Amino acid sequence: MNGAFAAPVDDPASVPVRPAATVVLLRDLEDSPGFEVCLMQRNLNSDFVGGAYVFPGGGVDPQDGADGWSSRVRGLDDDLASLRLGVDAGALAFWVATVRESFEEADVLLAVDAADRPLRRDDPAAERRWAQHRGDVDSGRRSLLEVFAEEDLYVDARSLRYFARWVTPLGAPRRYDTRFFVARVPEAQEVHHDDRELVGTHWMTPAAALAAHEQGAFTMIFPTIRTLVAMDRFATAADVLDHVASVSEVPAIVPLMEESPHGWRIRLPGDPESTGGLYDAASGLPVPEP
Repeated sequence: MNGAFAAPVDDPASVPVRPAATVVLLRDLEDSPGFEVCLMQRNLNSDFVGGAYVFPGGGVDPQDGADGWSSRVRGLDDDLASLRLGVDAGALAFWVATVRESFEEADVLLAVDAADRPLRRDDPAAERRWAQHRGDVDSGRRSLLEVFAEEDLYVDARSLRYFARWVTPLGAPRRYDTRFFVARVPEAQEVHHDDRELVGTHWMTPAAALAAHEQGAFTMIFPTIRTLVAMDRFATAADVLDHVASVSEVPAIVPLMEESPHGWRIRLPGDPESTGGLYDAASGLPVPEP
């Protein structure tokens, strides 16, 4: 088993913390009760957690905070977004980054048209047009804002529920302050990995994904593991979304890394019966206190 863990760097204070956004995409099972989450495998040659199974996401880019987005988002403005995330200003960029990364990496676009109708892409002409848009945005030839203006689309912030914040522990070679969102995949859209940064797509129940990790079939980083553990207590995608909508405060989870005779450990602050406790850094599994 491997939790995509890297030993601490020599100069932890020199590693910058980059803002990032991640989305857990959900869909209901077709033939039985329950739901699945989308896990995507990172390219084995990636210089960051290569081969790990992750949720779509990435760093917040400067263009995600462009002024033009203020008129291209439905259901949220920057004041409300910033209040929700507990920052002074600029938080709407996290919602935009989530939509952009979901589009670039998973080919899922959480958007509505001018009449507030969910985007549909279930005809061949639309798929060809959006494949071109996706390639342009992913390569940097065009911005997502330019595409939205051309197509007269709007980010559907109502479809994205903010539910967690993970800050990479001090000592890691790369550090992120990542806001986690959850969303249902819109009708008439399907996930397609980009076949560049991400080389595989797997829809699995949280329990099945955790079992695959424990058996050594899947490599996952610690926040992914703990997110799946949190999701596994719900029966349906609607239950997940309803619960997340009811959460009014999202504290930052800032793990601490500790060395032990048995290897590196990750300590989560808080009540061990809830989110806190001591975990093996490689497997992500709980371990007894020394």
